[in-house]
Amino acid sequence: MRRRLLVGAAAAWPVAAFAAPSRLRIGFQKGGLLLLVKLRGSLEKALPGVAIEWKEFPAGPPLLEALDAGAIDFGVTGAPPPVFAQAAGRDFVAVAAEPGLLHSEALVVRASSPVHTLAELRGQRIALAKGSSSHYLLLASLQKAGLRVADVQPVYLGPADARAAFESGAVAAWVVWDPYLSIVQAAQPVRVLADFGALAPAVQPPWSFYEARRPFAQAQGALLRQVIDVIAAEGAWATANPEAAARIGAPLLGLSLDVLLPMHRRARFGAVPVNEAIAADQQRVADAFHAQGLIPRPIKVRESFWWG
Repeated sequence: MRRRLLVGAAAAWPVAAFAAPSRLRIGFQKGGLLLLVKLRGSLEKALPGVAIEWKEFPAGPPLLEALDAGAIDFGVTGAPPPVFAQAAGRDFVAVAAEPGLLHSEALVVRASSPVHTLAELRGQRIALAKGSSSHYLLLASLQKAGLRVADVQPVYLGPADARAAFESGAVAAWVVWDPYLSIVQAAQPVRVLADFGALAPAVQPPWSFYEARRPFAQAQGALLRQVIDVIAAEGAWATANPEAAARIGAPLLGLSLDVLLPMHRRARFGAVPVNEAIAADQQRVADAFHAQGLIPRPIKVRESFWWG
């Protein structure tokens, strides 16, 4: 159903005239669709009168901090970062969504690890980026084993530091998304204890979100619709052409095609307008974090959605 939502995404937006701003500041993360949009110059071609400024972030939480501070206008994160940001009182709106993926992030241990089941993670140190998409994967994986986050020792690290901790044995496991997952799988023997494919159908992979500053969305709604149309078209192309997409990104990321191609083959890129069904999915993510005391208050995610 989610893949069908991607078809005809452009037709969901009303056409309107608008006075475009002189610049659009975009936050992106390594390996995602926005990186490909940047490399292909798609927005620059579609918006010739707008100066596009690109700023890279290591994960979703700092990207949303920059959005709240007015340092960027638009960006993309997984599902948990906006939950944590909204609970912390940060102001932003989710303007579009991308379907979650079954195998694009995982909870991994080294192949030599004595840990073979999720239940054996009790008391173990697990590296992850706090408030990232992988935070929800950890929560859902532990729940499947009858554990809570309080039953393990989360070690909150960015991807680079987490990889060093994982490879040195300072942590027993690592929960991480692509391209870092592809990188560690190519670099050393690892064993996947859980991903959203293993948790389905009880747990569905959450959506990722394209977010904007609320004042920017209110003033530049028509521009945002055009931006999402471009991203949707690029996503359809990247999904249909994984090897070509991987060849474009590999040199900038400093990765071989053998490392990056698996990420693109398991990805389904795209962007659709937010709707009530997506809001309901995201509310379940927010409620799961609140139930385990990981956010300070319950939230209504609809309040952070942009309904155009």
